Amino acid sequence: MTQSIEEITKQVKQAGEFIPLLINEIEKIIVGQNYLTERLILGLLTGEHILLEGVPGLAKTTSVNTLAQTIHAQFKRIQFTPDLLPADLLGTQIFQPKTGEFTVKKGPLFANIILADEINRAPAKVQSALLEAMQERQITIGGETFPLSEPFMVIATQNPIEQEGTYPLPEAQVDRFMLKLKIDYPTKEEERTIMQRMASTDGHTQVQKTVQPENLLKTREVINSIYIDNNLEDYILNLVAATRNPAAQNLPELANLIQYGASP
Repeated sequence: MTQSIEEITKQVKQAGEFIPLLINEIEKIIVGQNYLTERLILGLLTGEHILLEGVPGLAKTTSVNTLAQTIHAQFKRIQFTPDLLPADLLGTQIFQPKTGEFTVKKGPLFANIILADEINRAPAKVQSALLEAMQERQITIGGETFPLSEPFMVIATQNPIEQEGTYPLPEAQVDRFMLKLKIDYPTKEEERTIMQRMASTDGHTQVQKTVQPENLLKTREVINSIYIDNNLEDYILNLVAATRNPAAQNLPELANLIQYGASP
């Protein structure tokens, strides 16, 4: 540990000064859903991917759109449908008759924030096309590899798998997401506020861009410098081990409740 707790705390406060501004802008559009907002920002700060699940109408897509509008970064929304092809995400090679050569046309994944909307409405081969981009931060087209620019984050939404026209995500795909958030209905008072806003004819509220990509990258550097004690590491490892072999952690009653343990 090369820095004192006071120094790290000061760095964290300075690096996170934009977060209250970010939340304030999001709340101009999104009513309630604090659990969702906080974890979207968590994914943004750590550079990890988020999977949102909930029935239609719970502001999943609107939340991601609003988050993207507050950041000076390139945003792409991809609507997943049963007829979508992998090339529609990644890009393809196009033959140029005049030169006799192939040129690469990059797909919508070449952006900073990706909204994969209703990801489980596309077949598995399309869902799997995201794997390399999410894990390796690169895309290969025709044997040529292109690195993706940072920050890069995929936020996917899906409807419950029991709904008609949905495909379960492959386990390898699910493993690429840091968090899976199940979105619930708003409270009565929150829904009253939503109703009042929707009844207004004043037009859509605009949010301001408050975050530069450099802010996010600097914040990630500070996060990486935070000290984690060995006791805390042991606690985390014990939790992970308990999901794989509950009996070994004196939790045999959980064995029938867990289908797959946590991956490393």
